[in-house]
Amino acid sequence: MLLDTLLAALHPLNLLLAIVGVVAGTVVGALPGLTATMAVAVLVPFTFTMESAPALILLGAIYTGAIYGGAYSAVLLNTPGTPSAIATTFDGYPMAKRGDGDLAITLSCMASVAGGLVGALALLLLAPPLAEFALAFGPIEYFWLAILGLTLIAALSEGDTVKGLVAACVGLTIALIGSAVVGGDIRYTGGSTMLLSGVGIVPALIGMFCVPVLIDLVASRGEHLNLEGKVAGFRLREAVDILRRDKVNLTRSSIIGTIIGALPGAGGSIAALIAYSEARRASKSPKSFGTGNPSGIIASESSNNATVGGGFIPTLVLGIPGTPADAIVLGALLVQGVKTGPSLFTEQSTIVYTFMFGLLIATILMLPIGLILGRYAYSSIIAVPKAFLVPGIALLTVLGSYAIHGDIDDVYVMLATGLLAWGLGRFGYPAAPMVLGLILGPLAEQGFVQAWMIGSANDNLLGMFFARPISLAIMAVAALTLLYPIYTRRMQRKRDAADAQG
Repeated sequence: MLLDTLLAALHPLNLLLAIVGVVAGTVVGALPGLTATMAVAVLVPFTFTMESAPALILLGAIYTGAIYGGAYSAVLLNTPGTPSAIATTFDGYPMAKRGDGDLAITLSCMASVAGGLVGALALLLLAPPLAEFALAFGPIEYFWLAILGLTLIAALSEGDTVKGLVAACVGLTIALIGSAVVGGDIRYTGGSTMLLSGVGIVPALIGMFCVPVLIDLVASRGEHLNLEGKVAGFRLREAVDILRRDKVNLTRSSIIGTIIGALPGAGGSIAALIAYSEARRASKSPKSFGTGNPSGIIASESSNNATVGGGFIPTLVLGIPGTPADAIVLGALLVQGVKTGPSLFTEQSTIVYTFMFGLLIATILMLPIGLILGRYAYSSIIAVPKAFLVPGIALLTVLGSYAIHGDIDDVYVMLATGLLAWGLGRFGYPAAPMVLGLILGPLAEQGFVQAWMIGSANDNLLGMFFARPISLAIMAVAALTLLYPIYTRRMQRKRDAADAQG
């Protein structure tokens, strides 16, 4: 049966749909504000008249292409095209500034393909066991997972962990605006009806990352990217050598992305940050991260693309979407009469295995497509004068914010959060922790409130929070993440003192 479904996935129509999906997803993902979820949502209606397997292959190809496409603007504009590419900005943009943007794009593509293949193979081979693992996560595990995400990004903050934590708390405070996730209480709206539904994550993401970049571009006299010499092109040999040397990081990050992707609601942004933090912790030169270390790009891009396959595991096996994009795909499945759940692999196995092989093929096709598109994207960004680049980015930020709900209020939110991020950034408070606080705030709040209610009902509040094995493991990793930078700085001071005395 597997051979038959593989041949079905290799049908010329399915191959064409995979190519079209990867190209369309990559282009949409590269535009700031047009997320992977939006790319899938816009094209879902076109699949309703298609057969189930080709429709799923098209949607999967769009999704995986969009996740990779977010790296373009992350590397070249310091603006993540999707939330999953936040960690890519840390080292991607510094590489571009020193003239290695073409290498960064090539590394992003190759790491994305590797991570995507690991996630797709896990979906093909390990779906039922990983789905059972995802079921072991209750409200309290999601709460501690959100806390882990916040401690990770705080620890990754350049120079000052305290400022990173403060910035994360600012993001959490913004996430509290509007109606409560549990209970529906209205908070911190100031009587404004515009804020009743809270601060939209995508407009805030666009604002916090794009507006400061725009202001800095306008304020500086120099070009956007100062390059010495000629753009080299693909730089495949260098990229392959780097990936070969960093194969442990590539493998570890891909596995992290697959596991995090299998947890409903976690998503690529958390996976990328955890993988980035682990890469930095395991590195012999952790201080080089954030200054243009290729290992940071490898960790971020391999993990966030691995979440594509990982996210489909609970979607197909349990009917629980792993990410917002998976929720849209799940809706498309239901429209076409495909019933998700354990019986899917027996009653409609032809459809699901054809889709899995199609996702593998689309991921492989992303290598040549991504390299070609990346080369032209890089050379185009370099060639555009700043006088045209700034208005173009500004237009995309406004359109991307407005297009989500067709509401001008989202544009106001984008501008307000962008100015806030720029102002705090002037005092050393980075934008990334604020964005993660905003993303993880609802997840943490919902998990905390639900766990509190369950623990109170069972008269075992402390046991609910501090006695579950998975929770204890996550807490240990979070504590290690917070304490490790302090430990390394203390050891560095001791070594410096010993060198001075010697």
